[in-house]
Amino acid sequence: MVWLAWTTALALLGAVQRVTGSALTTTINANERTCFYAGVDKVGFYFAVQSGGSFDIDWVVTDPSDTIVIEGERERQGDYIFTAHQVGEYSFCFSNDMSSFSEKLVDFDIMVESEPRPVAPAKPTALTEQTSALEESIYKLSGSLSSIQRTQKYFRTRENRNVSTVRNTEWRIFFFSLLECAMMVGMSAGQVWIVQKFFSGPSRRRQV
Repeated sequence: MVWLAWTTALALLGAVQRVTGSALTTTINANERTCFYAGVDKVGFYFAVQSGGSFDIDWVVTDPSDTIVIEGERERQGDYIFTAHQVGEYSFCFSNDMSSFSEKLVDFDIMVESEPRPVAPAKPTALTEQTSALEESIYKLSGSLSSIQRTQKYFRTRENRNVSTVRNTEWRIFFFSLLECAMMVGMSAGQVWIVQKFFSGPSRRRQV
């Protein structure tokens, strides 16, 4: 009986893990449009720009008939859930047309929200209530893990943006330091040239 309960738990846990989508990361070059496709019923769509430019991206989700389901312009991140009204393949596209030279690193996740619950293996009647409670606990645990994953992604995005801002600031400080040094060297060379020019001029003597 204990072995059967553990078998049921592992089977349900494996099914829950198969339901959860995997996060992906892609680089979108300037003036580039990248699309991903998935057959969905009810889907959760999450994305966040990790680095590049102003951390913004244009995005659009279209159904199998190329009708726009949801879209956004110059957004840094988003978390959406929508229901598919048509059976078929949906496209999730990101566009970086607003950037002339800056590429964007985008982290996104397409997760199916409405998978049917798996049927547990046949079990004696005595274990029905215990297994039912175990199923509910596993699905609650799955929801909690999804919430934790979303929170981790949010903090990861903030960390990546802060790191990118610090690196950009360091580069600007380094550039302006070099510019300041070049200006100081130029001013010193100019002063030396002026002094040499002043003293190397023809001497004038007064005649009495």
